[in-house]
Amino acid sequence: MVISSDPATTAPACSPAYAMCRPARAMPPILIAIALTSLNLTTARTAEPAAMDARIQAMLHELERVVADGMKAFDMPGLAIGIVRGDRLVYAKGFGTRGKADPAPVDTRTVFQIGSVAKSFLATTMAIAVDRGTLRWDDRVVDLHPGFQFKDPWVTREFRAYDLLAQRSGLPPYVNDVLAMLGYDEPALIRSLRYVEPVSSFRTTFAYTNITHLLAGRIVADREGAPDWNTVARRELLEPLGMTETSFTAEAIKAAPNHAQGHRWTPDGTIAVPIEPLMPYRFGPAGNINSNIEDMARWARLQLANGTFEGRRLVSQENLAYTRTPKVAMTDKASYALGWAVVQTPNGSIVTHDGGTAGFGAQIGLLLDKDVAVIVLSNTENMGLPGAITGWTVDRLLDNPAVDHVAEVLKQAKSKFARSEKLFAKPEAPRPFPTLAPLAGDFVSPALGNAFLRVQGDALVLELQATGAELALKPWDGDVFTFRQLPRGRFADVVEGTAEQPYGFAQFALDAHGKLGLLRLWFDDGQAYEFRRE
Repeated sequence: MVISSDPATTAPACSPAYAMCRPARAMPPILIAIALTSLNLTTARTAEPAAMDARIQAMLHELERVVADGMKAFDMPGLAIGIVRGDRLVYAKGFGTRGKADPAPVDTRTVFQIGSVAKSFLATTMAIAVDRGTLRWDDRVVDLHPGFQFKDPWVTREFRAYDLLAQRSGLPPYVNDVLAMLGYDEPALIRSLRYVEPVSSFRTTFAYTNITHLLAGRIVADREGAPDWNTVARRELLEPLGMTETSFTAEAIKAAPNHAQGHRWTPDGTIAVPIEPLMPYRFGPAGNINSNIEDMARWARLQLANGTFEGRRLVSQENLAYTRTPKVAMTDKASYALGWAVVQTPNGSIVTHDGGTAGFGAQIGLLLDKDVAVIVLSNTENMGLPGAITGWTVDRLLDNPAVDHVAEVLKQAKSKFARSEKLFAKPEAPRPFPTLAPLAGDFVSPALGNAFLRVQGDALVLELQATGAELALKPWDGDVFTFRQLPRGRFADVVEGTAEQPYGFAQFALDAHGKLGLLRLWFDDGQAYEFRRE
């Protein structure tokens, strides 16, 4: 139900067009100091590139075995991998097929969804805007987008442009992501943040969010005089880089003659799911990019060259380095920057990001001081295999201790699935169910708006008036119901692409008048929404 898995858990377990313009406004001195410190670390190049080329070539046979074994373990139909060294794609190969129902082989031009790997593109477009002087990293968001509001007035006033990407908002992880699945549009998603109770102090704790990135994309588009962020990204990045097969919509990936089909993972095997128009595309630059290995290699070359591509500077070294500067700790060995995670390994660091959608998984990793990048794209939801393959490759290139990353992430995936099944298992002796008819009626939620609850067979159906999405509530234990979305109308493909388990639990509660006037929904990602009877 979310478009990205958490980089804290899926980053390698060391264990994710124009000539440069003079800025109209100078970068604050403290930011210059931070950026230059980062730049000193990231512009170093290996003294012996030929030795690194040889090291890459020497490990390829074993790498292909790891890929094949990992695909078999996860029942993954297809995968593509690329390794960039300097300004060259030195290794690229496709494995398996485009889908279980499509026997055509995956190759280096097969198009996949890349999910949250798109966040690094967003960060770079922000850096370009800062170069131009149309945006400053420390601009107040409320000045850039007057409709922006959090529940805490102080945070609303102090939230800066860089905070939109830094994953330390104080909001719950994946805050209100489910609204996109339920059909709410960009303005509604952004507006929904004002109703959310913070769960930690501002700028203190890592919590992965997507809607803040959607707002960042809107701000970049507005500052650059474009109708949307996609226009900016195409003009400033895709066209100068020659990423001609990269796109931003479900219609575009489905129209590509060489595209992969997505799959959902279960311990008993993967299941094909449709490419649907809402997810991940409703999140914009938080995860709406489709691409392939050859195009992504061009993206990696820009990053390794610190903002230049084939002799042309697209973004300044200083502001690109700022996007890779850690802003908040995720673990004792990993931090989040802007659109990137920085992970410490025994013998060096990797700048990386993963991507996960309902049917695809991706990972990109940059070894900046070795001038190497690893890209993995797959046609199965991200349960950790792209990161495991990236981690294995990084370990070999850095002489890190050998770790069976594939076995580790497979164990974690099975454990997560088992926990979900246990959570929704039917009670052995459920309490009597309430009579359904008296529960029906009109309800309203601050974030979700008006809704109508009706009886349908042995269940209740909550219809959201703003989007037409319908949630079926089935009795589970007494006044507790499970719920999931009904596959109707424009939501048919959305629902088909989700897991078989319910989305969460619903419960009725007494209001101030002693009536069952409250309906609370808890989604399995931790989000909760309250409806009051009108």
